[in-house]
Amino acid sequence: MAAAEFVTLSVADGVGTIRLDRPEVNAIDEQLHMELRAAAQEAGERADVRAVVLYGGERVFAAGADIAAMAQLDAEQVAGWGAELSTSFTTVARLPKPVIAAVTGYALGGGYELALCADFRVLGAGARVGQPEILLGLVPGAGGTQRLTRLVGPARAKDLVFTGRQVGAVEALEMGLADAVVPDDEVYPTAVAMARKLATGPPLALAAAKRAIDEGLDGDLDTGLALEARLFAGLFGTQDQRTGMASFLTEGPGRATFTGR
Repeated sequence: MAAAEFVTLSVADGVGTIRLDRPEVNAIDEQLHMELRAAAQEAGERADVRAVVLYGGERVFAAGADIAAMAQLDAEQVAGWGAELSTSFTTVARLPKPVIAAVTGYALGGGYELALCADFRVLGAGARVGQPEILLGLVPGAGGTQRLTRLVGPARAKDLVFTGRQVGAVEALEMGLADAVVPDDEVYPTAVAMARKLATGPPLALAAAKRAIDEGLDGDLDTGLALEARLFAGLFGTQDQRTGMASFLTEGPGRATFTGR
């Protein structure tokens, strides 16, 4: 398989960084999102990756879809393109590991939809996010009406989607669009530090917790509670569960070393 051109996965200290690098603004075209899908699949399968950081570089996270390429498509073609893009983003969202988006500069349209696939979002003070598709006579097509609504509620989602306005970092934090705001040059180190902390946790339990929360949101309470109970019971008998409980009884909480088995 040919080496990826626009997306790379690097690993250090249990943290995998999925790096977008398509000049000038990481516009999302078919090649980029397919490379993103491959990187996410690899990160999900690798035992040495226990948490993931999504990063677009110092200047910009992703300014959105490649409009010049999209403008050439008809309705049938864009339906296929959109389905593939959604599959790539869903691959990121369903990574069975904690994922943190490190957002500098712009994360607009498809760029913010990608950030929504992460579990947490760290924004630089100069970052701007939004869903501007309405300004093109369109609606978000890769999660902007669905993941955004689940994150901040329907009223705030409609505010952003109906107006297409861009939101600065401080307002993004207030609205729940961001989980932390730091100086621009501290975005990536902050995200990596968060990921390293999460990477020390029990991988199987973290995967189960993420699945319970994410899938639980898609159904009613009883269905979610049943899923939680199954996942809870399924962790008994794992080495991590035995290690964690034994460590708690002898040393107190927070001292166990987990292996993911």
